[in-house]
Amino acid sequence: MKDLAGRTAFVTGGANGVGLGLAKTLLAEGCKVAIADVREDAIAEALKTLENQPVIGVPLDVSSREGFAEAADRVERELGPVSLLFNNAGVNLFQSIDESSYDDWDWLLGVNLHGVINGIATFVPRMKERGQGGHVCNTASMAAFLGSGVPGIYNTTKFAVRGLSESLRYSLAPHGIGVSMLCPGLVKTHIYASDEIRPEALKAGAKAVNTAFVGQLEQVHQAGMEPEVIARRTIDAIRENRFYVFSHPEFREELAEVFAEVIEQFRQYPPDPGFDERMKIEEGRRARYKEAREAAR
Repeated sequence: MKDLAGRTAFVTGGANGVGLGLAKTLLAEGCKVAIADVREDAIAEALKTLENQPVIGVPLDVSSREGFAEAADRVERELGPVSLLFNNAGVNLFQSIDESSYDDWDWLLGVNLHGVINGIATFVPRMKERGQGGHVCNTASMAAFLGSGVPGIYNTTKFAVRGLSESLRYSLAPHGIGVSMLCPGLVKTHIYASDEIRPEALKAGAKAVNTAFVGQLEQVHQAGMEPEVIARRTIDAIRENRFYVFSHPEFREELAEVFAEVIEQFRQYPPDPGFDERMKIEEGRRARYKEAREAAR
């Protein structure tokens, strides 16, 4: 997609951080933009910085399918058909998997994974039906590649977004709809304060908020990359139809090390019974996978 001007973009988590950076950059590209966020006060503050531009704010809990449908109808009624979808909303919980409750899982899965699914299920059928192309950008994280004990559920959701996004890219390529996955590192954003927007219904299994630790995270995130820098790099990637958007180049060597460790784990075993027949099947699968990657470039 070379020219974004005149298109309508829908950005979740759009009232601060990367989402707001995307909104500003898209407006500068000549797009009409809908900022969707669960925090109505943050939407109001964001809109003050974007006065006299074709932008609206939409209160939305991305874990709600009904809410997404209502938001989509409103945005397309007011701004026109959405052909640029940015599934960017995300929350974090800084604890390990073995110390997490079902409520913890339901909260992070609801926003970080189901929020992406809901955005796709809501807007992609409309894009396909109109036949005017478009682009979907899902915000994952370097946590989609680099796992750690903490934050465990966050890692899980971002690995899932990675698999979802790659599969979606291949299935939408024949429809002229591109798919990218944004994988930022440290960002100047408010994700460290995710507990502030945790739903009351999912607090029963929550641990007490460690305010001192949250304060430390706030200081760490102040050293993060500016959201508008990430947004600019994301738009460049969309123009080039790149799948991976690695906004933080400092992760290149570490990721190479991790991939090398993965390959090193393979072992050369003697052929097992049925090996030759299995290889015939795998050759066909490899060929189809290569074709899909090439077709989506």
